[in-house]
Order: sequence, then structure tokens, then C-alpha cells
Amino acid sequence: MMTTPFLHRVLSMASTVSRRWRPRSLPQLVLMAFLVVMLPIAVLMFQAGQALSELSELADVSARQAVDQTRRARTLTNLAVEMERSARQYAVLENPDLMKIYTDKANSFRTLLDEQARLLGEGDPRVSELKATLSQLERMPEMSVDQVSRHLEDFGPFSIQASGLLNSTRELVDARIEGIRARASQVKNQLWWQTAALVSISLLLMLFFTWLIIRPIRQLERRINGLGSGTDSERPIVIKGPAELVQLGERLNWLSTRLDELEEQKQQFLRHMSHELKTPLASIREGTGLLIDEVAGPLSPHQTEILGLLDDSSKELQKLIEQLLDYNLLQHNQGLEQSRFDVHEVFKEVLAKHRLALEKKGMRVHLPPASLSWEADRPRTGRILDNLISNAIAYGEDSGDLWLRARKERRKLIIEVANSGEPIAAQDRDHLFKPFYQGAVKRKGPLKGSGIGLSVAADSARAQFGQLALVDDPKADVCFRLTLPTPSRSLTSGEGSEHEPQADRDAAGADQQSTPHEMASLNAIKHARN
Repeated sequence: MMTTPFLHRVLSMASTVSRRWRPRSLPQLVLMAFLVVMLPIAVLMFQAGQALSELSELADVSARQAVDQTRRARTLTNLAVEMERSARQYAVLENPDLMKIYTDKANSFRTLLDEQARLLGEGDPRVSELKATLSQLERMPEMSVDQVSRHLEDFGPFSIQASGLLNSTRELVDARIEGIRARASQVKNQLWWQTAALVSISLLLMLFFTWLIIRPIRQLERRINGLGSGTDSERPIVIKGPAELVQLGERLNWLSTRLDELEEQKQQFLRHMSHELKTPLASIREGTGLLIDEVAGPLSPHQTEILGLLDDSSKELQKLIEQLLDYNLLQHNQGLEQSRFDVHEVFKEVLAKHRLALEKKGMRVHLPPASLSWEADRPRTGRILDNLISNAIAYGEDSGDLWLRARKERRKLIIEVANSGEPIAAQDRDHLFKPFYQGAVKRKGPLKGSGIGLSVAADSARAQFGQLALVDDPKADVCFRLTLPTPSRSLTSGEGSEHEPQADRDAAGADQQSTPHEMASLNAIKHARN
């Protein structure tokens, strides 16, 4: 239970140090991470070297001692044989020199036995028995020849005891070898545990410093993604890390502020442009309508034709302005309004808007035979179909065909808008859905298109996690396919939806206003009729 408060204190101290200390530069952090991560490995290598040196020294000393002790034990055995030989020769020849040799051999045996006893220990019974027998044999030079002959039988047990001492030495050497093996096994296990612990510490340190390096990079990545997707929060993100990354975060904060200023300027420009364009345009359309109705007097056929062109051009201009406002609205309103609707009914509603254009063009419309229910963002889906049908009317051939198809396929809704006419050139296919792009095929009519319609349609499809693409069709020359997935339950109606910006509402309502000078002109035309 005492380890938990200690662990909390250690973590608290580490957090405090992390907050107060910040590397001055990224190279400094990387170098420090390398040194700190290598420190446990260096400790492991040092300990392994120390353990190997210890084992090597122990093995060397043990080998030298084993050789010396074994050689000494064999020398004792040989001395025992030589002492017996000298005693037997003395008993036969009675030569005093032989007894002197015997005495020298006995003294050498005593000296070597004392050294071997220090190795084996004085408590070894074999050493004690051998010393006792040697003490009796050392009195032999004081005996007569007959007494020496009677004690010659004592050399039999003496030789056996000397051979037993050699066996004891061998057992001691074997025990020391087993001790070295046990120590080596212990060192090996210790090194394995140390390796596991220190390598784990190195891995933890590696992960920690990787987190220190990656954390500010991830923060910068999220900030850049937010700037690119338009979902960047207003509160600046404080980057914690090396000075280079902190400075980069400050530059991103400056960039975010600058982009917000530019976005505000764009909104202001659109607000002013919509008012300045749609207000006089409303007056022009109203005045053109009064002239077509011959309020100011009868018109010649040529004048009627010119006024018809003016009326068509004003309608086209109004549509272009509305497309531009729709494009701007789509860039800011990313919310979805999910609802279940009949795709066939949406087809009919959009076709009703283009009924006069279809009749004038003489195009034949082919609708799907059965209705199809689906859940999606109906306004966005209608906007996509409106742009595709308008595009088909503008670029399709006169008295041609227009196909509208809808089907379910693998939990997806497939809608196709196809028409007969001139196919889209291969070099234009990759650029069709870019804003303001106009291909090689020219729009049929008095005015050119804005190049926004297909871009608005593609953005509306992506906002619903769908896709709008140009595909090949065996019947039609041009075919656009809209694919909408099954809506997620998290994207229910009203969740995350945003209201239309005030600038676009003001722009949309600008056609209801007119300047005093324009109203005076219109009143003058009405007064002239009366």
C-alpha cells in the first residue's frame, strides 16, 4: 500500500519537471533522447563486462589452484612410495645413507602435507589419519634394523591414505568446478534479468522521448488539418516542445488569424457584391417586364426580340449570382438535414423549375417507372439534381433525350442524370468539378456559364459523404452518377446543421430592394402608361 503514494509522488515530480523544462531546440532533444536511451544499455554492458571479468578471473585462479593441488597430491603419493622403497632398502642393506634419504623424503612429505592440509582443512579425517601415520613413520630412523623390518607393514596403509588424499583433492577440484558453473549460471540469470529490466527501461524512455517529439508534431498536424478543413477552433493551440516547433505553432496561429481576416473580407465582398448586383438587376427585370407588357407603348417585332434577349440575359445573370451565393453558402454550411423523401418527387420538383427551358429545347424526359424512398439531405440532393439538369439542358442537343434514373445498390443510392449531345472531351474530364472551370464544349445560349454549377454539385455530394462522377453510358453521350451512402445514425436531422450566414441572407433578399432613383424611374414608366 506504500508504493502507491510513492508512485504518485514520482509521477507528479516528473510532470513538474516536464512542464518547467523545455528543450531549446529539436537537435538538443534528439541528442538528449539518444544519450538517455543509451544509458541503460551502457549500464548493462558495464555490468556484463564486470560479470565476465569476475568469471574469467575465478576460472583462471581455480584452474591454477587445481593444477597445483593435484600435482601436490600426486607428489605426496610418489613420496610415500619412495619412503617405502628407502625403508625396505635400509632393512636389507643396512646402509645409513638410505635412512638419510628416507628422512629427507619424510620431511618433504611433511611439508607438502601441511600445505595440502591448509587446502583440505585440518578437520578432514584423511588428513588426520595420514598425519598420524606419518608421525609413526618419522620415528623409524631412531629404530634398529629389526624394528624397521617389523614396521615395514605400516607403509601399506600409508600408501592407501596418500592415494585417498589424492582422491580428496580431486573431489575438491570437482566441487570448485561445480561452484564455478553455479556462479556462471547465477551470473547468466542475473544478466538476463538485468537485460530485461534495462532494455524495458530503454524502451520506455524511447517511447517517452518519441511522445515528446511526436506530441507537438501531432498538434501542428491537427492545426493544419483544421485550417485546411475550415474547422479550426478560434482558441490558439499552445505548442509545447522544442523551440523550432513552438515557433512554427506561433506562425500557424498567425496564419489562422490572417485566414480569418481574409474570410471576413470575402464575406464582406460577397455581401456588397450581391447587394450592388441584385438590386439594380431587380429594377432591370421589372423595367424589362413593363416594356414587354407594352406599358410604355406598342413595340415593333424587332424591339420585342431585343427585349426578350434582355429579359433572358437578366434571368441568366440572376441565376449566375444565385449559383455564386450557393457556392459560398456551401463552403460554410457543413451541417446535414437528414430526412426521408421520395427521389421520384424530387425529380418532378426540379423538372418543374426547368419546364419552360425543356419545352423550348424540345428535349424528351425519361423518368424511372417506380418511386424510391431514401434518407438523405433533401435540399442538397435537390441542389445537385438542379445543377445537373440545368447542365444537361444547356449543353444537350436540341430535341434530344434526358434520362433520370435512381436505384439502390449495396446499401447505396445511385442517381444518374444523362443526356444526348456532344460528349465531354477527355482533357476536360479531370477538371469538370473544379470551381470556375469551363471546358471545350461551349454553353448554348446568349451568355456563358460561370463554371460553378458542377463544383457546387460535387461539394454537395461530398458533404453527404457521397460522390459525383462522370461515367460512361451505353445510351447517353454524357452521364453523371451521384452515389449517396446509407446515412449514419449520428447524422440525424438537425445535428451539426448551421444556419445560413447573415451575409447570404442579406444577399438573397437584396432583390426585394431598389434604390430611390430606380423606383422613381419605374414610377415614371407607369405614369406614362396612364
